[in-house]
Amino acid sequence: MAFKIKNNVSWVGKIDWELRKFHGNELSTHRGTSYNSYLIKEEKNVLIDTVWLPYKEEFVENLAKEIDLKKIDYIIANHAEIDHSGSLPELMRHIPETPIYCTASGVKSLKGHYHQDWNFKPVKTGDKLSVGNGKELIFVEMKMLHWPDSMAAYLTNDNILFSNDAFGQHYANECMFNDLVDQNELFSECIKYYANILTPFSKFADKKIKEVLDLKLPIDMIAPSHGIIWRDKPTQIVEKYIKWANDYQENQITIIYDTMWDGTKRMAETIAKGIHEKDKAVNIKLFNAAKTDKNDIITEVFKSKMILVGSPTINRGILTVMAAFLEEIKGLAFKNKKAAAFGCYGWSGESVALITKALKESGFEIINDGLKALWNPDEASLEKAYQYGQSIAV
Repeated sequence: MAFKIKNNVSWVGKIDWELRKFHGNELSTHRGTSYNSYLIKEEKNVLIDTVWLPYKEEFVENLAKEIDLKKIDYIIANHAEIDHSGSLPELMRHIPETPIYCTASGVKSLKGHYHQDWNFKPVKTGDKLSVGNGKELIFVEMKMLHWPDSMAAYLTNDNILFSNDAFGQHYANECMFNDLVDQNELFSECIKYYANILTPFSKFADKKIKEVLDLKLPIDMIAPSHGIIWRDKPTQIVEKYIKWANDYQENQITIIYDTMWDGTKRMAETIAKGIHEKDKAVNIKLFNAAKTDKNDIITEVFKSKMILVGSPTINRGILTVMAAFLEEIKGLAFKNKKAAAFGCYGWSGESVALITKALKESGFEIINDGLKALWNPDEASLEKAYQYGQSIAV
């Protein structure tokens, strides 16, 4: 149900406790999510975004309990993706002439999704919309954070930034404010969200965040489209984004592998031992990609200064889980990270070269030609793996 977040601004969204996959099956959401919609009641009544399509009837029914739908003067569509706009067609059945404010790209995207010619009002950065009582909404285009149509809206006097996908996270919680939730859970979901969704657009993020900060608008609250609302030191998440957007890394080496008969697994564990014996300060994490959530692994890659990727050779190629993983990280375009490959083989042994090639094409700095072990690694091969780990520890 609705609740007031500040003065005449209320949250009218939906908490989705059951969600475990998002963007089709591309993104895991272990802690669910929320679809945040906001209602401003001033001299003008303004709805900012809606909720995901499956909840359209519930959303409109609940919204009607908060306000006569015909008294909604303006709708702000910060982003046209279905999780934000999915309830819009159901809402517009009741109020078809209500103007919808969005970017020019937003008009194209909404028309592309719903094939409706609603009363669109395109806006650009700096455009303003009066809501009465001395308050205005100021629009800021947020192109490629993370779609071309994305924008944010800032409410003056109340100093609320409705930031859309920026600064959000997939995190269901009834408390809904950053000072009331588990901080470890919160920031774990924040970095996962950034790593898996916004990494390819880091240069845009850095530029756009600085552009917003240069406006020198006081920010008392950041209200994103997913997850909790930032009211306690709200710009702390902005500071995190600035760090994450600038080729982020920690003192971490992550080893990702798949294995057929545990040979490549034994190599991974022995390499990790070699690294640790040489550099006890570095954080080392190992993941069997076939048994671990891919988005959790990607989050660890984002945090790493170096990754090692392993697979045995099969049919002159690599295991399918590793092939999918390499395709995934290619699209994310990580920067400022080193990499190398390893794996077992029986007779042809192409896997290490194939992995190395894929890592190079994905923008990683390749540190060596990789390490291969024939058949199930014997003691001599494992010693080489140990020395290999020692050689890459810095």
